[in-house]
Order: sequence, then structure tokens, then C-alpha cells
Amino acid sequence: MTLLGAFKGNPRNDLSWLNTAGRPDPEVTFHRANLPRVGLDDIPAAATGVMCSVALYLQDGDAISNLTFISAGTAGGSLTNQIAALYSGAGALLAQSADKTSEAWAADTAKTFALASPVRVTKSGVYYAALAVAATTVPTLVGSVGAKPFLSGEGNLAQTSGSGITATAPATIATPAFKRHVPLVIAT
Repeated sequence: MTLLGAFKGNPRNDLSWLNTAGRPDPEVTFHRANLPRVGLDDIPAAATGVMCSVALYLQDGDAISNLTFISAGTAGGSLTNQIAALYSGAGALLAQSADKTSEAWAADTAKTFALASPVRVTKSGVYYAALAVAATTVPTLVGSVGAKPFLSGEGNLAQTSGSGITATAPATIATPAFKRHVPLVIAT
């Protein structure tokens, strides 16, 4: 047996599908994403006025200016507030976007939220990208399904928190609840 166990091939070749599943070459277009581009489907977002935050690994030195979420098969209807925010791994607000209020969000459409000020990451680790939409019909999002954490110290891949959120992101992610559906987020 080798260091790779019973596997006899080249690990780079075996994992190449992950490289082709990703966004543009990160050496050309800087981005960070929480999910690969394969195996995604139409998933429900959080309820109206509830924040959904997803774990996103960021590297020391990254400068994050935008968070992009992609709607799936259901468009937003009668939208009143739409904000995105970036939180530390401990759940403290680092920056939020302006409120996109009633701006339309069609089905199968990427929506980019510019943070009020870029966030320079000073320590590699898990951060949380959050989205809160207040609407009669909250758009569904492109995403995947994640398992509930069961190991000690393991965090949620997606979680919900808060209620009645409108134009201002909460200062902290308070009392997060596990969310099985994990939206795709792209940070640039």
C-alpha cells in the first residue's frame, strides 16, 4: 500500500473534474465560491425577512468587494428589501451591501451585491456570506443539499437567523439554525 492507500493513479487526474467544474481560472478572474458548478439544483432560500448565511472559505490577503447569488427557477415577486453581507467566522458583521429594495430578480439570474467597503481578509478560514430578501415571493436559489454537522466543532454549511430583516444586516449572526439547502455564493 502507498501513501494514497489502494489508489494507484495520479490524484491530479482523478480530481481534474473539480478544476473543470469551477469558475474561470482564479489566476485570471479572482473569485472564491462555496460550491463547485456541478450537482447544483433549484433550492429554497430563507423565508421573507430571514437571513441565510453560508460558509465560505477565504484566504489571507483576499479582498472581497462583491457577493453574487444566483436565482433558480422561481423569480422574486413584490420585492421590498434585498441585502447581502459578509460575516467573520465568529458571526460578526464585516460589511454589507446597499439595499436593492424593489429591483427585479428574474429566474435564472445572477445578482451581484457590492459591499459598502471591500473586506481585506487577514486570516484564512471560514467566513459567512449572507443574503436576506423581504418579498411576497422570495426567489429560489441555485445550490445544493448539505448534511447537518455531527462532529465536535463542525459548523453549518448553511444556516438561517433573524426575522423581519429589511435594509440593515444584523451586527451578528445570532442563534443560527441549521439549513439543509446550501445556496451557491461567489465572492469577488
